[in-house]
Formats: sequence, C-alpha cells, structure tokens
Amino acid sequence: MDAPLWRPSPERAAATRLAAFTGWLRAERGIEAPDYAALHRLSIDRPGAFWSAVWDFAGVVGARAEGHGSEGAADGDGTIAGTRFFPGAHLNFAENLLREAGGPAGERDAIVFRGEDRVRRRLSWNELRAEAGRFAGALAADGILAGDRVAAWLPNLPEAVAGMLGAASLGAVWASCSPDFGVGGVLDRFGQIEPRVLLAADGYFYGGKRHDCVERLREIRRRLPSVERVAVVPYVSEEVPDLPGIEGAVPWADWLEPHPPDLDFEHLPFDHPLYVLFSSGTTGPPKCIVHRAGGILLKHLCELQLQVDIRPGDRVFYFSTLGWMMWNWLASALASRATILLYDGSPFHPGPEALWDYAAEEGMTLFGTSARYLDALRKAGYEPRVGRDLGALRTLCSTGSPLAPESFDFVYRAIKGDLHLASISGGTDICGCFVAGDPTGPVHRGEIQAPGLGMAVEIFDGAGGPRPAGEAGELVCTRPFPSAPLGFWNDPGGGRFRAAYFERFPGVWHHGDWTTRTEHGGYVIHGRSDATLNPGGVRIGTAEIYRQVDGIPEILESLAIGQESQGDVRVILFVRLREGAELDAALRERLRRRIREHASPRHVPARIVAVADLPRTRSGKLVELAVRDVVHGREVANREALANPAALELFRDLPELAE
Repeated sequence: MDAPLWRPSPERAAATRLAAFTGWLRAERGIEAPDYAALHRLSIDRPGAFWSAVWDFAGVVGARAEGHGSEGAADGDGTIAGTRFFPGAHLNFAENLLREAGGPAGERDAIVFRGEDRVRRRLSWNELRAEAGRFAGALAADGILAGDRVAAWLPNLPEAVAGMLGAASLGAVWASCSPDFGVGGVLDRFGQIEPRVLLAADGYFYGGKRHDCVERLREIRRRLPSVERVAVVPYVSEEVPDLPGIEGAVPWADWLEPHPPDLDFEHLPFDHPLYVLFSSGTTGPPKCIVHRAGGILLKHLCELQLQVDIRPGDRVFYFSTLGWMMWNWLASALASRATILLYDGSPFHPGPEALWDYAAEEGMTLFGTSARYLDALRKAGYEPRVGRDLGALRTLCSTGSPLAPESFDFVYRAIKGDLHLASISGGTDICGCFVAGDPTGPVHRGEIQAPGLGMAVEIFDGAGGPRPAGEAGELVCTRPFPSAPLGFWNDPGGGRFRAAYFERFPGVWHHGDWTTRTEHGGYVIHGRSDATLNPGGVRIGTAEIYRQVDGIPEILESLAIGQESQGDVRVILFVRLREGAELDAALRERLRRRIREHASPRHVPARIVAVADLPRTRSGKLVELAVRDVVHGREVANREALANPAALELFRDLPELAE
C-alpha cells in the first residue's frame, strides 16, 4: 500500500470535532466508536441513535416528540423513500443559524464579503439577524406565508444570506440561481415553482467588467406571472436604479426600511420544505428538488463539524454562486458558530492571487473550491503559499468534479504541507455528500477518504450485486438518511422522483457516479456513469483519461466522449490548448502513449481534436453528454443550462470525426 500524502498528528486528530464527538458518545451514550470506520458502522446500523446524537452534540434548537429519544429518531418501512427522521419534531432552520446573535459574540463577524477588488463589507451576528428580521417583516407585510416560494436571482451577496434566513424564519421556501443565468435559464427554474417574491440585483461584476441585469429582470418579471413583489439590490450602481416597467419592483432598502429588526421563528415540522434546488438541466428541464429543513440542518452539521472539522469561531470560505448547492452548504456553517466568507466575481481577477490574499487577510480556516480551479492554478504554475501567511488554514475542500492525483500533489507542494485535503462528492440531489473527508485519517493521493457518516455507500455492478475493492461500478446508497429530498416539485404521486433514483435498483438510491472503492477504504470517482465510455463493450470512466491528459503541459483542459462508429463506440478526445501550443503529430503521440501506459489501451482515443472552447455548466462542470449529442446530430435539450452554449457549435460536423 502506498504511503499517504498527509496524516494528522495524534495531537491534531485529538483536537478535532470528530474526536470530541466520539468522546461525547462514550461519556453521554455509553457508545464506543474508537475510529472512523467504527463510527461509520454505527451511523448506518443504528441511524436513529446516530442522528439523535448529532442533534444533541451540535445543540440543535428544537423540540423532539415524546418517545423519540436517543434510539427512536427514525420511523417508517426502512427504505430511503419510506423512512422519516424525527417524526413529530419541530424546529426552525434560521433560528439554528443565528444562535450567536444577541449573545457575547453578537458584535463579531458573521459574514465577510468581497466583490472582486471593488467592494468589501462586514456584517456582525447582530446586524445579520436585524437584516433578516427586516426582510421577514417585509415578506409578512406582503402576505407571504409558510410554504410560499421566495426566489433569488442574485450575486453572492450578504443580502442573499439575510434573505434566505428571513424566508426560513417564516417557513417560506427558498430557491436561487446566479445572475449570469439568461432569461430562459431563470424561467426554466423559477417558472416551475411559481414564486411570489423575486429578489434581484441591478447587475454584477466579473473579470473587472460590469454586467447589467435590469433589462433581463424586466423580461423575467413579465414572464413570471406568479411574482407579486420584486426587491432589487443596487450592487453595481452608485444610485438606486430606475425600475420602470417592472411590476411590483422596489429598491431593497426601501422595501425593508419600514420594518423593525425583530425576528420571530416559526417552529415547523422537521420535514417542512426549506429549499428547492435545481439540477443542472443539461439533459432536459431542470429537476426541482425539494429539501426538508431538519434533514438539511442535521446533514450539514454532521458534514461541517465531523467531516471537515468546523469549530466555533472558524472562518469558512467556499467559492460558489447561488446556482450551486455549495452556497447552501456554506451558509449552514453559521449553525456551527463560524464566520462565513463570501466572494463574488472571477477567482482570477485581478490575478490568481485574489482568493489567496483574501484567505491570508481574513485568516481562513477552510478554503473550499472546485477541482477545476485547483487544476487551473497548477497549470498556471501559481503557488499560493509564496508571499503570504496561510497559517490559519487547516482544511481545503474540493468538489464539483474528480480531483486529479496531480492536483493532490499540487495542494501539498504549492499551498500547504500540513493541511487536511478533503476531496468530497455528493450532489444537489441530497444537498450534501455521499463520500467525504475524515479529519482524523490519512489522505491518499487521488482518493476521497471515506464514506460519509450516515451514508450506507456501496458499489454495485449492473445487476445490483456488490463490486469488490478495486473494481469500478455504480455508486449507490442502500439505507435511509435524513437529507434525502422530499421529492420533486409538482410531481403528483412521486413517479418522476422514484424513476430518477430508485428505478435502476429498486429501493436503493442510484446516484449515477462510476466509482471504485480502494484498498484503503477510500473512493475514486471516474465520472458520471451515464457518460462512461464503452469501447468494445468495456465500460471505462472519462476521469481516467483526464488524469493522464492533465499531465501534458500544452493542454489546458480536455473532454472525452464515445462516438458511435461501425457498430461499436470509439473514444474521441477534445483538447483546449495553451496559447502558442500546436496539436501536431508529436503531441498526439505523446498523449496516446501516456494514456496507453498509465490507463489502458482501451482508453486511447481514436481521434484527438483541438477546439477553442469546451462547454460547461454555470458551476464550471464540463458537459460531456451535450457534446456527445451534438456530435451525433441530436438536439441538446437545454442549452440555457450552459454558461457558454455557443461552444457547442464548435463540435458540429467536424471533419476529423468523419468515418
């Protein structure tokens, strides 16, 4: 077995929240869980006991029902869809995130915000609660009730967090997307859930440029007849923007000003809907996934405290927009009494130092980002550790796509040698992780450390049987967990929801990731299983190709698909080259040789084609399926889900792909 890249010292492991939790279990519950593996077994064998312990250890504010103590937190038929956690319990999500307000820490930072190099703001816990209170008062004055939808088309501003908390205090349902979405993308999402209130900004900054939103907002409002109120944040304008022709529109401050900062919390059932999150929508209209307040709170408390070691007073950052579930995950760090650090704009403006200067100046303890961002830093030769103090940084999280082994090396070489690198993977579907970090365990190159606590993760073959370690298969979850969604919006009878996750393996959550469990008990994600390649009938993951291509300095990024050809499937590799590089015969041969030697002969592409751009979702994920559809002459179902839909035209009728 290869040596780990990092292992925490005994002193560091003992100082984690995970170690505190296992000590608490021993003292308060008489339960022994001497290591992570034992704790994971407990979490899936006795879910009621485990999630009750998380509730008590994290200090959830709420009331559990009679008879649902330390062992009785889960009722139902034992299936994921048929199990309910904490039946009869009542709580309020916002109340749990605002516990520091009004206390001794009330004047400390709750939110720090940077908008590229232009805007800097801070909100204390007391100020955040007051802003959320005014927002809740404005909603109530407009007649918003529990269950009504509040939609936000906003940059990653403090107002978005305050708005979410104010909505949650009343029991309104929050949904959001980022302002770079076009009119069609916004309508595809919000049009399905019929919000009564729409929050927007006058524009946003990206790459040093100002982007106006008012004209698009006018069209969005016109085509969303359910909206009664539009509240507009003046972000890019020096003055309050003119809003003629936008029915029900009012500047944010004017809407909130008449209302006192008082905040009452409506105590609601554990399963009361909190969020609607949207799938990427690259294969059809986005799925509207409804998440329960109690399940999200418990899942995030577990992940943030036990899997990535968030402690009171920490300063937590995740580079995200309101269109990605990591924004919701980051907001939940408030429930662990941590400060959240927001950033809006390009992570490379004015240069690659932007986020790392922020990290050093604010004493970030957790830096969260995407695998693609780390790969871009590595290929640019940028070393964040040079010239700044990152001494406060304990944890770096990466998700969004598989993190290449070379990027693991890069993190420990160029960022910090004594760092918990938590590569994590889950999805919008559960607003959390299936596989995650273990701050008390070793980090092995190219591997996600462990199954998430409470998540009965297995790897299945096509017939639903278990795959042994070292063999790739379908990532599934076989037992209930509290952040399983309530279902899809407007899905009477739940037929679409069941088809999406439980049709392939009845009663078992099929997540659609092609995955291998390693000899260390970790995991390697090879890519989406519906995008796997099948040359000669053998399934292989695209990530195995990308890992090899990433080692070629002339190539910035790549995308692989399977093209139907002469009754079989052949691998096609598209590459985006570094400026000045040329895809000549020598580079093609180097690519093929490296893939053949380090992956397998079946991974070697039949064609390698240079393109100027690769299409991606608005959260930065490359879209293999959309490219595959274009290459085969099929219509792409939802181009509005893409950040750069024009890139798809680069793949149409390519002469290199002719037979």
